[in-house]
Formats: sequence, structure tokens, C-alpha cells
Amino acid sequence: MKMTLVLRLGAVSARAEKDAKDIYRDKCAVCHGADGAGKTAKGKKLKIKDVHETSTKMKAEEMMKIVETGKTPDMDAYGKDCSKGQIKELVEYYRGLAK
Repeated sequence: MKMTLVLRLGAVSARAEKDAKDIYRDKCAVCHGADGAGKTAKGKKLKIKDVHETSTKMKAEEMMKIVETGKTPDMDAYGKDCSKGQIKELVEYYRGLAK
């Protein structure tokens, strides 16, 4: 009985953690666009750079720091909402949009 409960709780928590694509759609796409081009209304207003430009000029580690701590004044920090692993996967997903 105890083992079954532990397994069920583990499955629930694994499902509760969103994947990078879902997080990107929820938190990033409004500015960066679904394709990473930054051509959304908000992205144009904030002068968001295209993922192709950003991914060649910035290292993944720099991007992860920005996702974690935010970028004043326009980008929120997501370090409290996302685990380090999620942030890493999110940056990998974003950089993958340039391919």
C-alpha cells in the first residue's frame, strides 16, 4: 500500500512539472513569438531581437541567468516559478527555434 501511494505521488508530481515548450508558450511567446522572431505586438514594442541573432551573440549560460533573474525593466524573473532544470530546458528550446 505504501509503495503504491509513493509511486502515484511521484507520477502526479512528474506530470505537474511543465515541459519547456509549455513554459515557453505560457511565459515567453507573448513577447518572443511562437517562432522566436519577436514579431509580436509586445515584442515589437520592446524591440525583442530574433532568436537567430540572440543565440549567436549570447551563450546559453547568459540566457539562463536572464531567465532566472529577469531583465529590467521589461522581462520578469522566472527563477521562483521554474526550477534550474526547467530554465535550462527552456533556454535549449528557445535556442532550438533558431535551427
